[in-house]
Amino acid sequence: MKISDLEMLFKFIGGLGMFLYGMHIMAEGLQQSAGDRMKKMLGFLTNNRLLAVLMGALITAIIQSSSATTVMIVGFVNAGIINLTQAVGVIMGANIGTTITSWIVSMSEWGEVMKPEFFAPLIIGIGALLFIFMKSEKKKDLGEILLGFGVLFIGLSFMSGAIKPYRDAPVFADAFRILGRNPFFGVLAGALVTAVIQSSSASVGILQTLAMNGVVTWNSAVFITLGQNIGTCVTALLASAGAHKTAKRAAVIHLLFNVFGAGIFGVLMFAVFQFYPAWGAGEINSIQISVFHTVFNVTNTILLFPFAGYLVKLSERLIKEENLKQPEGIAERVKNHLDSQITRSPSFAIEAAIHEVLYMGEIALENARLAIDAVIGNRKESLGKIYETEETINELEGLLTEYLIQINSMNLTENQALTVKDLLYTISDLERMGDHSENIAELTEQKISKSIEFSEDACRDLRLIGDNVINAVKAALDARRNSDPADIRRVLKLEDEVDNCEEDLREKHIERLSLGQCTPQTGVIFLDVISNLERICDHANNVAGYVKNEL
Repeated sequence: MKISDLEMLFKFIGGLGMFLYGMHIMAEGLQQSAGDRMKKMLGFLTNNRLLAVLMGALITAIIQSSSATTVMIVGFVNAGIINLTQAVGVIMGANIGTTITSWIVSMSEWGEVMKPEFFAPLIIGIGALLFIFMKSEKKKDLGEILLGFGVLFIGLSFMSGAIKPYRDAPVFADAFRILGRNPFFGVLAGALVTAVIQSSSASVGILQTLAMNGVVTWNSAVFITLGQNIGTCVTALLASAGAHKTAKRAAVIHLLFNVFGAGIFGVLMFAVFQFYPAWGAGEINSIQISVFHTVFNVTNTILLFPFAGYLVKLSERLIKEENLKQPEGIAERVKNHLDSQITRSPSFAIEAAIHEVLYMGEIALENARLAIDAVIGNRKESLGKIYETEETINELEGLLTEYLIQINSMNLTENQALTVKDLLYTISDLERMGDHSENIAELTEQKISKSIEFSEDACRDLRLIGDNVINAVKAALDARRNSDPADIRRVLKLEDEVDNCEEDLREKHIERLSLGQCTPQTGVIFLDVISNLERICDHANNVAGYVKNEL
């Protein structure tokens, strides 16, 4: 190999590296700019599949990778945040959203002023100035977007320049002639390249770079593009390897959708090229690749959209439930749901964390309810369950703390960093609620062993304060779930009522004690119980307070 050939190879590899890196930092900047709006998108992922398609397209346009979107969707299905029906629409939309990149790449053929070497250096300069010297997070995000945009185009320019001297080389003509004549080889080549670099956007960009130099034919480009849509499924399939059956089904639906689409278009285009061989052998440019890529993905979605339910059923047939599988424990379920693949996007990673923190909160709430019923009714049979659940809550605290620390190491906005910090505080408060429920269980054990019975008035008072505490915890969890100020106000009101109630109950107890209506031993247990209940309410108030800080 000549030195000049080696230089061009290095130039192409360097250009490819800059192209991929530019895509990455541009996507990161877009995600940061979108911020909490990405979280709101999850609210639209309802059973309305059309809305889910639009959200899938929009999310992928921001992330700049259908693979990343699908991997996150697999993670959400695995975490139980969305179901398969909702996932189908997002997956279909992701294929449409990924076409944005091909249009960005083809900009260099829109006119002389759009060529990368013309404006990319200016964009990089402006982006660097904004990113380095601006203090505003929004301006820094804009700088990051511009930097990625500019580096992406410089990379394309490098790749194009490296190929240009060899565009008349027979190897290109022979390769694309073979791929164009044999659809199977064309699809296979596109799938393999995309599977290796794990991005259909990037592989389409490479194909467009070759097309800019006039070495790609229509028939080869069509079949390679169809293969690229299949190859992009590999990332999601790998991500689902250790996930639940439902998550595996989501990855299989992605594969089925693209395989069916590629099959339908492949047969159709093969027939067209048989009738018009001159067109098939003619050169294709990057804009035409963008047009075909977009038409294929939009048409494929329109064709298969009515059959989304059948895709779900087919995936269930292919990935069957294991009937002999042992039921998993609560902590194991959460561990499986904390999918590291979701952390490709901070917004979605935080949403997944909130989902599991709320799940921990529901467990803590139920344990508090169980402890209150046990102490009022002397229910010895409930004590073992309370102690067991408290161990689970402790385990969940460790798992969620580890996951949140992982998220905290990502590139977060100021609001996202605050939310992660508050979630860490929240799980600590939830764990303390569990401790107080355990304390009440231990007091119940003492009460039963010493044959102590509370009076009817004492039981009625305990039920009153207990109900207020339970309602306060529920309202605090609702505040975290919905970010609704009304829920926060409910917690504050209930917390005041519980504080006042505790004071009243202490005075009533002293009165009963002075009248000889209860023993000192009974009084000690009673006072300890209402003290623990009041502390549970304090922690609920803390949880609501964290949400208030974020509004």
